[in-house]
Amino acid sequence: MNKIILITGATSGFGEATARKFAAAGGYDIIITGRRKEKLEALAASLPATVLPLTFDVQDKTAVFTAIDQLPAAWKKIALLINNAGLALGRDLFEDASLDDWETMLDTNVKGLLYVSKAVTPLMITQKKGHVINIGSIAGKEVYEKGNVYCASKYAVDAISKAMRIDLLKHHIKVTAIHPGAADTEFSKVRFKGDKSQADKIYEGYTPLSAEDVADAIYYCAATPPHVCINEMNITCTAQANSFYLHKDA
Repeated sequence: MNKIILITGATSGFGEATARKFAAAGGYDIIITGRRKEKLEALAASLPATVLPLTFDVQDKTAVFTAIDQLPAAWKKIALLINNAGLALGRDLFEDASLDDWETMLDTNVKGLLYVSKAVTPLMITQKKGHVINIGSIAGKEVYEKGNVYCASKYAVDAISKAMRIDLLKHHIKVTAIHPGAADTEFSKVRFKGDKSQADKIYEGYTPLSAEDVADAIYYCAATPPHVCINEMNITCTAQANSFYLHKDA
C-alpha cells in the first residue's frame, strides 16, 4: 500500500523537485498544493504517480482547513507532510523595509506552516504515526544584514520544529527541520520582485545548491527506518559555510 505525502509550495523549486523525487521513487501517492492552478495541474499530469492537486494559499487559514477537511477519506491517511511553502521578499535595511513584505513573509513562512500542520497532524495522531518535514533555512541559524524579518521567520520555523518534535513525541510522530543554504531556484527572483539580473548575481562565481539537491535530502530524511528520526539537517553548497561565509571565484 502506497504512503500518502502532502507537499506545500509544489509549483516550483524545492516543492516541485521533491514531488518529482518521490514520484520517481515509487510507493507514494502525492498531494501537491500551491497557488498557481495551471502549474500545479501540469505537474500532476507529468508525474508517474497517483497525484491529487489542491489549489490554495497557505496564508488563507480557512482555505487550508477546508481543503484538508474535504479530502476523500482514503487521502486523509497522510504519512508525510512536507511544509515547503515559503518565500523571501526584499533585501532591505530594517528602516527601509516594506511592512507589506514583512507581513507576507510572516503569513506564509510562519502562519502558513502552522495552519497546514494544525490541519494535518490530527490525522497523523489518529494513525499513531507520521512524519513532518519543515523547510527552514540557514537564515534561521544566523541573522545577516538586510535579512531582518526573513531571518526571523526562519528562526521561528526552527523553534516551531523543535517544539513540534517534543509535543508530538508521545504520538510517535517524527519532526525534521531541513535548513538549506543558497539554492538556485525562483527564490531570489521572487525576493527581488522579478528582477532577474539582480537575482542572477546572487549565484555568480560558485555552484549553489539545486532544487534536486534539497529534494534528495528530504527523501533521505523521509526514508529512515521507523525508529530513526533526523531532527535537523543543515545543507549548503561546498562554497558556503553559513549565512556569512561564501567563497566566490574571481
